[in-house]
Amino acid sequence: MKKHNKNCVNLNESASIEQCTSESVDTPTTPAGDVTIRVPVELGAFTVTSHLTANITFPDPVLEIKDIKKRVIITQCRLMTRTSTGDDDQFSDGPFPLFIKGYVRKNIRYATTCPHSRGECVSSEIKSLTVNVPFECVTTVELDSPVQLPVANTRSEFDFFRAQNLGTGFPEKDQFLSSDISQFHQTSTQEYNQLPYCELIRSQILEWDEATDRHSFGDSPVDEGYFFNLVEKMSLNFTIKVLQNQQVNIDAL
Repeated sequence: MKKHNKNCVNLNESASIEQCTSESVDTPTTPAGDVTIRVPVELGAFTVTSHLTANITFPDPVLEIKDIKKRVIITQCRLMTRTSTGDDDQFSDGPFPLFIKGYVRKNIRYATTCPHSRGECVSSEIKSLTVNVPFECVTTVELDSPVQLPVANTRSEFDFFRAQNLGTGFPEKDQFLSSDISQFHQTSTQEYNQLPYCELIRSQILEWDEATDRHSFGDSPVDEGYFFNLVEKMSLNFTIKVLQNQQVNIDAL
């Protein structure tokens, strides 16, 4: 007997391959007048300056630095605000501390001497080294537009009065008057606030890189040489924008 196929529809093929039809429809719109929307509001833009120094060790002897490609990467940008104290204290423009953390990614392209290179003609090959120079700082900012302060969670306990007989050894008229410690009652609220966030707008780096252990192939300063260790000093400037999603009233036209 031929085995019956339980799958009555072949799912590997479309049941219909003809062209679908569509038509335009009107979507619901807000009536004219004041409406409320939630949009990112710019709280302020700030240029932050930080100074860095780092010691870099190369795995190969460096004849000379050819190029350095840099990129600023922010891993943390947090505006720390206080909590709201009531309905009349929902917004504030600071001052607030702004915590910033990140690193500068540097790709250093350099010429390294080939083995047994000496004299006036020095053979070399091009290599690269990628390093991350970290930084972390905190600055105090005044906001151009007020931030919506977070509302604190609340948790309150409450009890019920209970009267109990004291039992043997106590007068019958006397009772234990208190709450029942074997029961627990509580009401709590959780507020889900909008967290301010940042965007990186631009960055600028001024750097000095200097070798600290250069060795010459000869006895004269004009002779070719090599080094392994580099000390760098950087002046870092970057502009960040602090935003927060807020409820904004607009006039719908």
